[in-house]
Amino acid sequence: MAPRGRQWLKVIGAAGVAGVAATGILATRSERRRRSYEPDEVRERLHERYARIQARRHGADG
Repeated sequence: MAPRGRQWLKVIGAAGVAGVAATGILATRSERRRRSYEPDEVRERLHERYARIQARRHGADG
């Protein structure tokens, strides 16, 4: 039996709550991964990323 009338609002509300919960779970997982890096690892990754960006810029200029 398909939802009717106000039942659609309940279905949409439940889907919204599920979406917010899923987003929170993903954000928490991402934050946990980010915090697991040592400061030296973060610094190294930033230097590598900066070097790649600079190489692309110089490659496009010349």
